[in-house]
Amino acid sequence: MSTTSNAAKPLDAPPAERRLKAPSWLTGLLTGSRGPAVGLIVMCVVFYIATPYFLTQNNLLNIVDQAVILGLLALGMTAVIITGGIDLSVGAVLALATMVLGWTSHDLGWPLWVSALVAIGVAGACGLANGLGVTFTKLPPFIATLAMMSIARGLANVITDGQQIVGYPGWFGNLSTVRYLGVFTFVTFVLVVLYVAGWAYMRYRTGGRELYAIGGSSEVARLAGISVRKRTVLVYTVTGVLVGLAGVFLSMRLDSSQPSAGTGYELDAIAAVVIGGASLSGGVGSVTGTGFGVLIIGVLHNGLNLLGVSPFVQQIVIGVVIALAVMVDVLRRRETR
Repeated sequence: MSTTSNAAKPLDAPPAERRLKAPSWLTGLLTGSRGPAVGLIVMCVVFYIATPYFLTQNNLLNIVDQAVILGLLALGMTAVIITGGIDLSVGAVLALATMVLGWTSHDLGWPLWVSALVAIGVAGACGLANGLGVTFTKLPPFIATLAMMSIARGLANVITDGQQIVGYPGWFGNLSTVRYLGVFTFVTFVLVVLYVAGWAYMRYRTGGRELYAIGGSSEVARLAGISVRKRTVLVYTVTGVLVGLAGVFLSMRLDSSQPSAGTGYELDAIAAVVIGGASLSGGVGSVTGTGFGVLIIGVLHNGLNLLGVSPFVQQIVIGVVIALAVMVDVLRRRETR
């Protein structure tokens, strides 16, 4: 009796885990600053349909004017977040800069241009203190800048015992209101120049590329010969200088200096950077994306105001937009693995 034994059939291997992948065209659309740009266009179309007052020349120029302060804060915050840090003090330091400007010009009688330089210098010193706290004392960026937020806000109130300072020369306020060529005010022109310079630096200069390396891995960047401490301190210092400039511009716009100025601006600045495609884990982000993020927040506030939406509801909407931006970032990083 002969038996034939069939070769044992190998067991089927368990199916490999399949991950849901977004279509390639969608992934490409979300890459870089293209996603925020598309989001901004869609948002403009929605508000154009919802209200006839949105897509008018005066309203669009008003959006740009209102975005100047946030744009300056977000520009510095972009570099900070790319290096893997965070700066929670920008709103309070902005208030301190406005109060230094008003106190030195009104109470001490200094020339206004000197007071402006001193205000910017004080804000830069606050940024320097943040950088030294993060690098040399090894404080987490969250803690170092949180401490500075409290210190700066306290100093802003101490300077004039919590009182606002009102009244600047007419020429000073005109820098934020008079339009040249019917489009740019002085402050918007400065903002555009700074964004172009920031974009060129991050894209073409070695120092800009080093910031991405630090955000990717500070230890690897150090071993590659990059001066991580020096670059980090410089980033926080420049951020402070930009915040000081924003404080001067805010005083131009409001014709006053207020110790409560800038409240909540740090969250809007972080939101603009994240909406613009930056990753809070560091190493990812762009000046162009941040510019679109700033405009998205400006358009959101403006459009919701035109529709009569409560400011409290607007905070909820901004929070939802931030959550969606982070979800997009997670999807993008998952696709690249």
